[in-house]
Amino acid sequence: MSTVKKGNPWALLPFAVFLILFIGSGVITGDFYKFPVIVAIVIAGAVALAMNRKESFNQKIEIFTKGAGDSNIILMVVIFLLAGAFSAVANGMGAVDSTVNLALSIVPQNLLMVGIFIIACFISLSMGTSMGTIVALAPIGVGISEQTDISLALSMAAVIGGAMFGDNLSFISDTTIAAVRTQGTKMKDKFKVNFLIVLPAAVITCIILGILTMGEQATITQHSYSWIKILPYLGVLIMALAGVNVFLVLAFGIVFAGVIGFLDGSYQMMSVIQKIGEGMAGMYEISFLAILIAGMVAVIKHNNGIDYLLYRVTRNIKSKKGAEFSIAGLVGLTDFSTANNTISIMIAGPLAKNISDKYGIDPRRSASLLDIFSCSVQGLIPYGAQLLVAAGVAGISPVSILPYSYYPILIAVFGIIAILTGFPRFSSVKAPQQKNPKLVVNKVN
Repeated sequence: MSTVKKGNPWALLPFAVFLILFIGSGVITGDFYKFPVIVAIVIAGAVALAMNRKESFNQKIEIFTKGAGDSNIILMVVIFLLAGAFSAVANGMGAVDSTVNLALSIVPQNLLMVGIFIIACFISLSMGTSMGTIVALAPIGVGISEQTDISLALSMAAVIGGAMFGDNLSFISDTTIAAVRTQGTKMKDKFKVNFLIVLPAAVITCIILGILTMGEQATITQHSYSWIKILPYLGVLIMALAGVNVFLVLAFGIVFAGVIGFLDGSYQMMSVIQKIGEGMAGMYEISFLAILIAGMVAVIKHNNGIDYLLYRVTRNIKSKKGAEFSIAGLVGLTDFSTANNTISIMIAGPLAKNISDKYGIDPRRSASLLDIFSCSVQGLIPYGAQLLVAAGVAGISPVSILPYSYYPILIAVFGIIAILTGFPRFSSVKAPQQKNPKLVVNKVN
């Protein structure tokens, strides 16, 4: 039996500094987004570099830059940039408006809340952003509530729930990208595992929304839409599910959306280029955060801080299920502290990878757990960006939305059930050349 290193608790001081700056400023100002998170990370990184006098400053800089320049981190950054470019180009040529208008023309007038939830699911899955989905659909939700007896809080909760569905599952969501890259698995494989776990939550949410709003109807103004403008989203989803390399998928999406926009007059040549630049610029902060966090974590790891965390988190773990619960709790607590599910995954991801390797947890499963529980917490914290934006549009308190936040609660419930039952199960590797065991869906008794 191998000896577990107890590590050095003082090496975790940079994490503590980051949380104190971020949470402390939020408590004092009442706004958790007033203190720039990238400044907090820079200060925490500086603290990491100031520690461990046994190493020269040049050596610590070398450790920091090697961690920041890790191939997985650079790949993550490039994917972030391409995903931002695709989302901006598709949105700019009217893909979001066409998708919303098409969906609203199909949804029955007596199932509008169910329809809003499903529309939000598809848009967030296509766009890869919960915030963009909420901004697009929250005003429609407010309009429905004004014409019916459906509360604004319930309407906003339906929009947020659908937005978190795609945030959790989309191939171009920053949370998915972070979860996949930190755990060393493929997006397609993670999607399959994750989808099987959260699908029951989505179905039950639709049923609850249907029951609560039964008999309520509203007249929705019909707007024009174009099937052609929806095709880039469908193309990206189909190619990603088919297992095409994510770089090729996103490059195809950018070109496809740009060509459609150029042909219908939405874009001119330079305007497409400018939109690509705007989309990439929108991902600069999260990209630099990924780089800085990776560098800071590398220094903390060198100082044995990760060993200490691993020791503390795993010392009472007796089984694989316990290890999976520790991953879920770790990322959930981190998200509760940072109010950002992408950052929480990037911080908890390396430790989750160590736990997974130690207890034989499939990387597809650990990536899914990271994404599910971070999105669950993100959809429930009243100081998170998603609830704050929706509440701002509706003119209500974000706390009033919580009693109706069925989907974020249900994905946590089904995530726990998945851990307890081991669902979905994976077939064992029968031959050395079979590197990726196939997913086997077993019925849970």
